[in-house]
Amino acid sequence: MLRSRLPLLITGVTGVAGYNAFRYFQARYPGQVIGTRPRKTWGLGGPGIVALDAEDAAGMRALFAHHGFRSVLNAVGNCALKSCELDPGMAHTLNVHSAAAIADNCQRHACRLVHLSSDLVYSGTGRGEYVETDGVDPVTVYGTTMAQAEKLLQAEVSGAAVLRISLPMGPSVNHHAGAIDWIQSRFRAGRPATLYFDEVRSCTYCDDLNDVFERFLANDACGLFHCGGPRASTLYEIAQIVNRVGDYAPGLLKGCPRSEAGPVPPRAGNVSMNSGKLASALGYQPFRPWPMGADLLPRDRAWHFERPVGEKRSLEQIAERLYRYPAASRLSV
Repeated sequence: MLRSRLPLLITGVTGVAGYNAFRYFQARYPGQVIGTRPRKTWGLGGPGIVALDAEDAAGMRALFAHHGFRSVLNAVGNCALKSCELDPGMAHTLNVHSAAAIADNCQRHACRLVHLSSDLVYSGTGRGEYVETDGVDPVTVYGTTMAQAEKLLQAEVSGAAVLRISLPMGPSVNHHAGAIDWIQSRFRAGRPATLYFDEVRSCTYCDDLNDVFERFLANDACGLFHCGGPRASTLYEIAQIVNRVGDYAPGLLKGCPRSEAGPVPPRAGNVSMNSGKLASALGYQPFRPWPMGADLLPRDRAWHFERPVGEKRSLEQIAERLYRYPAASRLSV
């Protein structure tokens, strides 16, 4: 049981996966969960939130000594692709040096470590459906540093579990991060958003990810596991769904193939993941398809222009159906 591995440290709570995990675990284990955020993100505060830069090794050592953590969910990682390309040193510091600091402390305190990595350790030049034994071949600095962090943690913390996630679907702390909120931020301001027809990701509801995180924090499974949803979507299809469900102006969505994108950052292709190993380890399929409901599946590139009479479209519907399962589905789980 996870209760035997409390208190819990969650790093990177300004990211979508970390933010939603922190809210989930804090509600389940009040007073036993600490989350860290970068010092510059002063807007995120409250009980259990500690301002600490991930690469601050001395500060991280002091935090471990003070709280005596028994488990860690390491969700740190700068996934701003363009920023990483323009400043590889910064990317290495935030994505690799921070992992080294976590590894050191987990070894010192014999902590259970669950580390979140990314599907972007792959190039996506093939047909997707990557399995854990496929070799990594990232096309971005971000993907390269995430692959380096994986290797470091597996070498330094023998019992660590590394979970490669794709796009976590849930709200962000600043209403601007993550796939759904970034797309919404463009449409809400009346600005166009250009997404790619041929970049494919394995989206997952944060509700499902949180359950997987809890099970892995409580068990002793180690090594690499893919955490991708059973339905792969292109970035353009994701934006179509957000555009229509949120009732935004359909003309704001633009699309193009990756070959027409600018050189920075380079774009991966089909990086969809096969999560069969994870399902076998858990004994069940932990992920429901995103989005749930056949009515939310784009049939063609003009699907988001359709606005059927009687269809529910609003910001509330985005929260109800895209951040979380539809209410009827939650009742059946």
